[in-house]
Amino acid sequence: MSKVLSNKSNLEVLFEDNHIIIVNKRAGDIVQGDKTGDKPLSDVVKAYIKDKYNKPGNVYLGTVHRLDRPTTGLIIFAKTSKVLPRLNKLFLSKEISKTYWAIVKNEPPKQEDTLVNWLVKNPKNNKSRAYFKEVPNSKKAILHYQVLKKLNNYYLLEVNLETGRHHQIRVQLSNIGCPIKGDLKYGFDRSNKDASISLHARHIEFIHPVKKESISINAPLPNDAIWNACLV
Repeated sequence: MSKVLSNKSNLEVLFEDNHIIIVNKRAGDIVQGDKTGDKPLSDVVKAYIKDKYNKPGNVYLGTVHRLDRPTTGLIIFAKTSKVLPRLNKLFLSKEISKTYWAIVKNEPPKQEDTLVNWLVKNPKNNKSRAYFKEVPNSKKAILHYQVLKKLNNYYLLEVNLETGRHHQIRVQLSNIGCPIKGDLKYGFDRSNKDASISLHARHIEFIHPVKKESISINAPLPNDAIWNACLV
């Protein structure tokens, strides 16, 4: 169920029904408005719905979760106020399975592992720091990774989160010596040309909160040489 339904206004819609719309976020897009004043992805999706269905007045759209601005991949929005709390509940109860792909420079210490850290967010520099034991104001962070492929000079990792902390994948992988390609904030030595980081929300799976049908979607990878090599 990963057929692209629309590419209008550079919006890649991967799934849509009366209740939910799932899109493939591009690097640089912000999910919701912030102090930059840049047009958020939520507004782009609202404009798409308004145009497609010729809706008068304001369009409802509920934001269920977010991705960091330089990352790419799957984002779910609620099209009705009825379904938003149901989707929120699925996220809180971990009934929505999300899988990420990350390209890192260094080989991880193990081919697969579970990382457990305590993270402290510094709002002044919008950065988190990982500790191996609980410290004041820290939150426990757990992720599982495995190496999927060795690329030229890089490694492709699959990551599954148990918790959803600020910059969790970025800081936990950096903490084992594997900063994500392009992620200057967490220790990579140079930026990607498009200012992205090579972290992609690749797969999502859940039971539709209204129809009770299984939804399973892969987000196409960004179109560049290194991501393309992941599929060869």
